[in-house]
Amino acid sequence: MSYVFEPMNVVGLPVHGSDDVYPVRRVYCVGRNYAAHAREMGFDPEREPPFFFCKPNDAESIVPVKAGTTVDLPYPSLTQNYHYEIELVVAIGKGGKDIAVEDAAGHIFGYAVGLDMTRRDLQMKMREMGRPWEIGKAFDYSAPIGELHRIEETGEINAADIHLTVNGNTAQRSDINHLIWNVAETIANLSSLFELKAGDLIFTGTPEGVGAVVRGDAMHAEVAGLSAITVHVK
Repeated sequence: MSYVFEPMNVVGLPVHGSDDVYPVRRVYCVGRNYAAHAREMGFDPEREPPFFFCKPNDAESIVPVKAGTTVDLPYPSLTQNYHYEIELVVAIGKGGKDIAVEDAAGHIFGYAVGLDMTRRDLQMKMREMGRPWEIGKAFDYSAPIGELHRIEETGEINAADIHLTVNGNTAQRSDINHLIWNVAETIANLSSLFELKAGDLIFTGTPEGVGAVVRGDAMHAEVAGLSAITVHVK
């Protein structure tokens, strides 16, 4: 058997403190998982169970960011409202389906800082029309992700400062303990819909304060205890 053209390479994320690379299988995202962010987007967080969408897992979408470096993100096409969303990213190391909440931590490989970049105007247009969000969420270079820290290094992350600045000014700041559905609950919910496997990433949601960036802006994203990422819009 031969492929009709060369298949794409698997995207790998750097693992903190080693030369190991984590191969990415799928990228899941949780929508509106901080109450204050849900309210700023016009929703009542008390009435909604977790819901999920996906980003592509290819090299045109995922942007690995090594600690101490700055990466350039091209301003995407067909948008006038390009938004940042800082998130804690969870990397799955052991697969499973219908995972119990109390067992979820045993399926975690580690954690990283990520940005769920969003063409907000296109997302809102699709939402108003009752159509999928892909053009607002799943475009090229929409998922910068920092170095993964193994759970053996960090322990379970259920509380930690999460902070994003734009050009040195605080834009988003909260704590992981403000998640509506915590990491273990998110894994349990997601595994009832999909069989999770090693290599899966979960963007766990963003706090309030989302907003637009333009060419020339620099974003610095950090979760306490993890490698920060710096991203420049070109």
